[in-house]
Amino acid sequence: MSTAWTTWIIVLVAINIVGCVVLLWWTGRAPPAGEGETTGHAWDEGAIREYNKPLPRWWLYLFYITIVFSIGYLIWYPGLGGLPGTSGWTSQGEHDAQRDENEARLAPLFARFESMPLPAIARDEEGLRLGRSVFANHCAMCHGSDARGALGFPSLVDGDWQWGGDPDTILASIMDGREGLMPPMGAALGSDLAITETAVYVQSLSGQRVSPGMAANGKRRFDTLCAACHGIDGKGNPLLGAPNLTDNVWTYGGSVDSIRYAIEHGRHGQMPAHRDIIGPIRARLVAAWVWAQSNPADAGSAP
Repeated sequence: MSTAWTTWIIVLVAINIVGCVVLLWWTGRAPPAGEGETTGHAWDEGAIREYNKPLPRWWLYLFYITIVFSIGYLIWYPGLGGLPGTSGWTSQGEHDAQRDENEARLAPLFARFESMPLPAIARDEEGLRLGRSVFANHCAMCHGSDARGALGFPSLVDGDWQWGGDPDTILASIMDGREGLMPPMGAALGSDLAITETAVYVQSLSGQRVSPGMAANGKRRFDTLCAACHGIDGKGNPLLGAPNLTDNVWTYGGSVDSIRYAIEHGRHGQMPAHRDIIGPIRARLVAAWVWAQSNPADAGSAP
């Protein structure tokens, strides 16, 4: 936190504390001589009147005690902007201590999976259970609790892999993340018709019924501008993260409008790195569980 913000917070806190003290003093003083017993406020035709009396002393003292307590609290804990408290306590330190305590408690549970091959983990009932639990906590918000993905987030159960689907490649994706970039090709194609024809040809690659004439024109443009990444047959290139366009599996949708948008404006997807978030052992458990979802015959049944 900057010095300016720290100063601003200290000033606000001081004003509030001083204001509370002044307010308590003002309400606790005896009414000046000559003033009546009431404030003059009356309700219900004068049957109910508001007395002009100070607050009880014991009540005032309790308020003063809370002010003294708050001052001590602000000194002991870091409550004044960026100034550290005298206790040395920080929320980050508390978090780290709890994390380390949990890691030490769970270490024996995870230890046997540290060097176990990923396919073996995928056949281990406890390994699958732990992998699914970690997936639910860290991955399900994007890929769904059933790992079937959503619009813009790939399914992990269909055997279609943009970067490769072997266990080690899945682990690399989890640990270090992936960044998929489809550059915008609208300017290169030059016209809406050219974009549409290319989109129609891409649809035809996955067996969708399209106009043969438009698909033929789109193929020429595809071979010139798109085949370098997706391949001349449209089957993609895992080394580049270029998806297969022939299997009718679409991260952003397979309609002509969705494909047109991707061609004209491009797409940019990012899988964040989880190396520092879940650590290597949990990443191995997740990788094994994910691999098992699309390899049930080889990996055994998942829970």
